[in-house]
Amino acid sequence: MTSPLAAEAMARCDALAQCSEETGAITRPYASESLRRAQALVADWMRAAGMAVARDNIGNVRGRYEGLVADAPVLLLGSHIDSVRNAGRYDGPLGVVVALAAVQRLRDERRRMPFAIEVIAFADEEGLRFRSTYLGSRALAGALPAAELERADASGMTMAAAISAFGGNPAALADDRWRGPAPLGYVEVHIEQGPVLEARRLPVGVVSAIAGQNRYALNFKGEAGHAGTVPMNGRRDALAAAAEFVLAVEAEGRAVAALVATVGQMDVRPGAANVIPDDVDLSLDVRDPEDGERLQSCGRLLERAEDIGVERNITVTVKPMTEHAAVRCSPRLTEILAAAIGQAGYEVISLTSGAGHDGVVMASLTEIAMLFVRCKGGVSHSPGESVDAEDVDVAIDVLGRFLDLLARG
Repeated sequence: MTSPLAAEAMARCDALAQCSEETGAITRPYASESLRRAQALVADWMRAAGMAVARDNIGNVRGRYEGLVADAPVLLLGSHIDSVRNAGRYDGPLGVVVALAAVQRLRDERRRMPFAIEVIAFADEEGLRFRSTYLGSRALAGALPAAELERADASGMTMAAAISAFGGNPAALADDRWRGPAPLGYVEVHIEQGPVLEARRLPVGVVSAIAGQNRYALNFKGEAGHAGTVPMNGRRDALAAAAEFVLAVEAEGRAVAALVATVGQMDVRPGAANVIPDDVDLSLDVRDPEDGERLQSCGRLLERAEDIGVERNITVTVKPMTEHAAVRCSPRLTEILAAAIGQAGYEVISLTSGAGHDGVVMASLTEIAMLFVRCKGGVSHSPGESVDAEDVDVAIDVLGRFLDLLARG
């Protein structure tokens, strides 16, 4: 039987799932009306947990539960509440509602820690709207370059304009960067997005590292022509060139042990059944827990794209989008988190995250740790995301034990 806090956390994930730009699917981009509704819910839940609530210019919602003394150091908890297109309901929001449950328990027990706790619901981690990840955490860490504000979404609206429409001031983003002493750390609870915990029949695990990641936008430019009249040996088919590159990406991912490489987006023009495609945009995402391996694979793939262009008389243009080095989690915080799992009566296992998280950026500000929660089939970024309330109960319990152990230390 699950605790009321776990049942409430599950219900809150369900409530956030109703905040979407699409009917029948969860799509919650940055600075959208659906995100505004989700933030209003989170802000109400923070107040109910006894937290003072603020919203910064990028749109992060931040709830603060004060410590025993006014100048106590601060521990950061949280995750993001934006989503990919046609998402599941737990990637991101689960970390926010579990953190809120841990604070709610402290309030219910009328307890304060020797440190303040700040729960952050980051406004953008996925990068769906502007194809630029970690906007919320980068703003907090003071790592969001002014040039990013000129990025435009599919409608042509710039990020700066979107921030203004969302109630922020793009000229004042620097005012929201973390000030004062470094936080005690940043801890994020997240679904595993993989099959290991389920295979081991364990509800939670600790994360040792977050894989490094590179994203690129590639364009293949050929020549359009009539599908019935242009001979096969005279074609400059941009889609055929792009397809060859997609297979090269798959082959690279299979050839390198821990590497994953993905083409997740493709736009083909002119898009008519009887016209040879002359213009193709596609994305490339490459990840590996070892930076050296990742960068070598990126080099090989980009070289292969260039060779395909030469072989097929296609112009290939590559635009780097984002790059993040692999991040090691804090040995100190991870050890405390592992002790909390042990106290709760579970075997402790260590996992590497192949997905990116706000912790990638937060590691530039403070030490980080992550707690993974078992998810059914390892499915994520899909409506098939599923977690058990019993596992969420364990996560809330472990996070509470973590807070107590950190307080004693």
